[in-house]
Amino acid sequence: MCSIFVPMRVITPRPAQTDWPRPPSCLTASQLRLPPDNARIAVAGLVILRQRPGTAKGVIFLTLEDETGTVNIIVWRKLYERYRRAVIAGRMLRVTGRLQSEGDVIHVIAEVIEDISPLLDQLLAPAPEDRPDHQPEALSPDGQTG
Repeated sequence: MCSIFVPMRVITPRPAQTDWPRPPSCLTASQLRLPPDNARIAVAGLVILRQRPGTAKGVIFLTLEDETGTVNIIVWRKLYERYRRAVIAGRMLRVTGRLQSEGDVIHVIAEVIEDISPLLDQLLAPAPEDRPDHQPEALSPDGQTG
């Protein structure tokens, strides 16, 4: 008796309006015009500015920078209290929130703030191909890594 097992993969089509990465994937600053207004997105970058104007009633404004540009983040007072340490001390942050765009102005209204500063240490680590014990990946007959 012989049986044949054929693995199947269910493919679910994605709606056209969600052709952008959703959390946990991060968008770059240059991709912020792709998602629709009020979409839930994630961004990451180096903190280059923290502002807490006296007239803003406890709102904090952050500016993150990635390899493609800058991202403006709005942190409401209640959220600041919850993520205070990351907002104050984080050198590199990952922020998940709602995209707000009006004309040329784009902001992310923060919902979750993560301090990912420890990842900065990986920038100093040698690339895998530069390590003496690195073995190149073998290619399959069709030229794909496998």
